[in-house]
Formats: sequence, structure tokens, C-alpha cells
Amino acid sequence: MSYVLSWETALAEITAEGMPHELAPRAFEGYRVPSFKHLPAHLSAIYRHAADAHGEKPFLVYEEERLTFSEAWAKAQALAAALETRFAVAPGDRVAIALRNYPEWILAFMAATALGAVAVPMNAWWTAEELAYGLKDSDAKVVVVDDERLARLGPARAQKPELAVVTVRSAEDDASTTPLASLLEAFAGQPCPAHALCVDDDAMILYTSGTTGFPKGAVSTHYAVLSALLAFESNQAIFARRAPAPPEAPAFDPAMLVSVPLFHVTGCNAIFLTAFRPGRKLVLMYKWNAEQALALIERERVTSFTGVPTMTWEMLQCPTFDQYDTSSLQSIGGGGAPAPPEQVRQVEARFKGRPGIGYGLTESNAVGAQNNGDDYLAKPRSTGRCPCVVAIEAFDDAGQQCPRGELGELWMKGPHLFRGYWNRPEATAEVLQNGWFKTGDIGRVDEEGFVTIEDRKKDMVLRGGENVYCAEVEGALYELPGVSEAIVFGLPHERLGEEVAAVIVPNEGAQFEAEAVRARLRETLAHFKVPSQFFFQREPLPRNASGKFLKRAVRDALLAAGAQGA
Repeated sequence: MSYVLSWETALAEITAEGMPHELAPRAFEGYRVPSFKHLPAHLSAIYRHAADAHGEKPFLVYEEERLTFSEAWAKAQALAAALETRFAVAPGDRVAIALRNYPEWILAFMAATALGAVAVPMNAWWTAEELAYGLKDSDAKVVVVDDERLARLGPARAQKPELAVVTVRSAEDDASTTPLASLLEAFAGQPCPAHALCVDDDAMILYTSGTTGFPKGAVSTHYAVLSALLAFESNQAIFARRAPAPPEAPAFDPAMLVSVPLFHVTGCNAIFLTAFRPGRKLVLMYKWNAEQALALIERERVTSFTGVPTMTWEMLQCPTFDQYDTSSLQSIGGGGAPAPPEQVRQVEARFKGRPGIGYGLTESNAVGAQNNGDDYLAKPRSTGRCPCVVAIEAFDDAGQQCPRGELGELWMKGPHLFRGYWNRPEATAEVLQNGWFKTGDIGRVDEEGFVTIEDRKKDMVLRGGENVYCAEVEGALYELPGVSEAIVFGLPHERLGEEVAAVIVPNEGAQFEAEAVRARLRETLAHFKVPSQFFFQREPLPRNASGKFLKRAVRDALLAAGAQGA
């Protein structure tokens, strides 16, 4: 299918006066940026609109459970009333969510943000110590957990004995916790408490790992989150105008498979929150499985899929792929890591939907650039062009904008950006400058506005869509007795994109076994951060003139030698 309109023509049409994505200037961090003129007043407005406009349409599907938009909004309102009445949650208070992808995750987020509280999604893979840190740092008043997370709350509850714990699908009978189901029953039919919400109020805190080893909470307002949602919509409107569906295409109601964790910005913003305005059904997966995903796509007539490229590749490689009807899929998107060009071509050849990819960060509410269809096939290494309210440019180390096509650090500007890191003014000042957000990614922007990511300035490994910051893992390694020097970096991995690798130089006389080191690290680090490859050597690691380890030289030497770690 070839595009029938240019990008520029489609953009002019969707942002014209009176259109849903009409633009108007607005101040951000003291600078004027283009914004959407018809932005909803707050997140609660899109929940109410969806209940009114799509009331009896299916919204949440989890295994054999189903909730309509009206039912979900009614339950979210009841939970909001319970949060205020039972736990004295007020606007601005933090409500943490530490769950798998259950429907209750979504209900808790809706309830908190509709009440005017700040939702704090927590990485469900965090260890007990990491959960304790996040709950203390955010000063959460309530945490909503399942049994797996409840078992890890010991340190958090010791540090914050006043923390209220609401349980989901729990087999535990604990008088110190409150089942969410009992709250929904007790407050059924009650409306969401009425508070004067403002679009500039804080809506959510999403934690992103920091190079210091402690995660930072990226705070976004309702304005930023809603701007991101409309930015996604605007790009989809452009794609639709450029390549309208052929008349013979079967019509399916919009439905998306939720294959990534809701606590990630992709799952929360790009998938969950984008569902309300178009009335899109969300099909929740408890755990990723390629064949189960194909079965759900067939059963629920899923129209769009977004996941890390690994997931799409595993579906394509599934031995039973051809046994499932995936004809409802209109788009197969990805993010979190670049997809190999061959994968892009296979998606185009084997699915009826078009391939796509997106680039965004926690601090940008998942929005940055998108590539789709013919453009993606023509430029499979590019992450695409920015939505109409977003600007991305490359800057050199002196803070000067690079000419088009030249390599530099990518900076981003727009109304979708976070307002700063929670209680971290210094860290905020490091990345927000003159209205621009410094992404830490190295790339280039070509003459047509296509963004290509070449490398990461930040010292991190991108493992299957999960950010692993090397300094945090190195810090844990240096806690082990007998470690003289240690570095951590990423090595290419066929399925995950990158895997975490470590080189350790032991003290004289010290001995290490890889599995024993992994066991120790699992006590303090989430499993995806634990290196899968260890290299042990007696000679000191190479350093530059300032004494910094030459990680890239070590990594390249290992790759050139074809070395395999323990």
C-alpha cells in the first residue's frame, strides 16, 4: 500500500482550524511551545467521556473476565471514594501501584488520578529493597499490591509503618491489609469525590533508573500526559490520511494486546491511556508467551500490537504462526530497542498490518518520534518523524545545534515533557535546559526530519526493553568481598537486543564463580539487572588519562575475540 498524501499535507489537514488536533501556543518552563488547543481538562475528563461515548463496549479483557467502559469507570469511582474516605487520600497524595497486569492495575490508576492524587506505578520486578526505596522516596500514602509484591513489602512497612496496603487477588488473610474487592463492594455506586482539578496538577510519577544507582521519579502533569496522548493520536491521524484503508478491508473494532508491563511508560501511556478516546479494547496478558499472544489476537480480533521487537520476532518464529488468524491486525509496532531491518521486512510480508516503531522516554511520556509503513520500509533504521507538537534536534557538547544529518546528543522539546524529577532539583537542572530535554541518546536528524538513534550517551544496557544502568550493577559488584575492579556493559543478544555483561578483576588470592556471584546479586538487584555473562581476569582494566575505565575498548576486544563469558 503506497501513501497517497505527503507528510506535510496530512499534517496541515489534521491541525487545521476546528480540527481535533488544532494547535495553539502555550508556555512550558518559561518557553512557548505549540500545544493542542482542544486538550481535555484533566485525565478524569477522558475517563468520563469514554464511559459516556463507549459505555457498553468492552474495555478490559483478562482471561475470561470482561469489563465495559461504564463498568470500569463505575469501579474506579468507587475506589476513588474509598481512597478518600477510608485512607484520607487527598489531591496531591501519592498512591503506589505494584501489580502484575491485572484489571485492578488500571482501576487503581484511574481512581487515583480521578481523585486528584498522584499515581506511582512501581516496577513489579523490583526487589524488596527497591520497593522500599520507591515507596519511601515518593512518600506514598497507599500501595496497591498483589501477593507477590505483598511478600516483598517487609522493609517498606518497617520504614513506613503508616503505609496503607490494599491487596489484589490475595490469598493472604491479614488484618493489617485491606482487600480491594471489599472496598469496591463497600463503596459501590458512589461517585468520584469532586475536587477542583487543574491540568497543571501532578498526575503520575514513573521511576527511571539513575546512573547513581538510585531510581529517579519522573513527575508528569495532567497537561503533559494528555499532550502525549493527543500527540500519539495526531501521528495516527497522519498515517491514516496518508494511507487510507482499502474499501474491501474488514472492519474490526479497535483492540490492543497489552503484552508489556503497565508500569512501563509504553504500557501505561502508549497503550492503556490511549484507549479511552477511541474506545479501544485492551486485552491483558499475565505473562508474555508468543503462542498465547497469537491465540488472543485471533480470539479477540486484536487490531494493533505494540511490544519490544523481541516479542514480534518470537511471534514470527512461532512454529504454529500460520495456524492462527491474525488478519485483524492493522499495525504491528515496537519500541524500547531498534528492530533489525530483516524483522521489519518479515512483518510486512507475513502480517496483513503495517510495521511501525516508536521512540520515547519515561521523561517524554513515551512520545518522541514514530515510523510507519512505507516510510519504515524505506528507512528501517530510523525511528521516524516527530508529532506536530514535538521537536527533536541533535546538539554538540557545547550545546550548539548540529546541522541536519550530523551526529549529536538528541534534545527534545514539547508540551509532553515531564516537569522534573521528584525531589531532585539538581538532576532536573542537568537534563532540562531552555525548554529542551537532554535525552542522553546519540543520533541524527535528516533533512526530512527522520530521527535515527546511533548510540546512547548514558551508560546503560537496554535488555529486552528494560533499562539497566551499569553504575548500579557495578556498585553491587563492588560490595562483594574480593573485587578489585569491575565494569558492566552490554553485549549484543539475538533475542533481547542486549544482555548485561561484567568484567571482574579479583584481589590477589580471591576466587569467583559466576553462579555464586549471580546468587549474591539477586539478593539486591532485580533479575534483569544481574549479568548473564561474567569475564574474570587478573590484569588491571585499561584506563584513560583521567583514570576512567575504557569500557568500549574492553567490550570491543571481547567481541573481536568471540569470547564467551561464564
